[in-house]
Amino acid sequence: MSALHNEQLITPPSSPQESELARTSSRLLAACIGRGPTARLRVIDGKDEIEVPVSALRMLVDILANMAEGNAMSLVPIHAELTTQQAADFLGVSRPYLVGLVDRGELPCHKVGTHRRIYFRDLTTYHETRMAQSNAALDALAAQAQQLGMGY
Repeated sequence: MSALHNEQLITPPSSPQESELARTSSRLLAACIGRGPTARLRVIDGKDEIEVPVSALRMLVDILANMAEGNAMSLVPIHAELTTQQAADFLGVSRPYLVGLVDRGELPCHKVGTHRRIYFRDLTTYHETRMAQSNAALDALAAQAQQLGMGY
């Protein structure tokens, strides 16, 4: 587990049976999710019903689906503070490149002592913005290729 505070590592299933159980559970749970803000669950071993936010159930469906595919997952609180290396690893870039983003003001950070820290929420905002810009550029290139009759 990394040094992120409150990070939860969800490991992939250890057997094919566990993987299939995750796949089946994901499908069944997804089919039960209603349209309201909450859902009520009853655990077989318990007598009480549990009311949970539907958003939590959707997250559980995603976790189970990833487990079924053999993917490890990590849940990170949005307010988590990342080191520059952790942020670079998340974006798939080098630490010097990430520091350049911070120095140019493209990615906000704050200091803890002499060390830079980046809030996970700021990192995801930056990532989503960059992805939207990349998709817009790809759409523009595809439109240009169609106008030029390049067969795309």
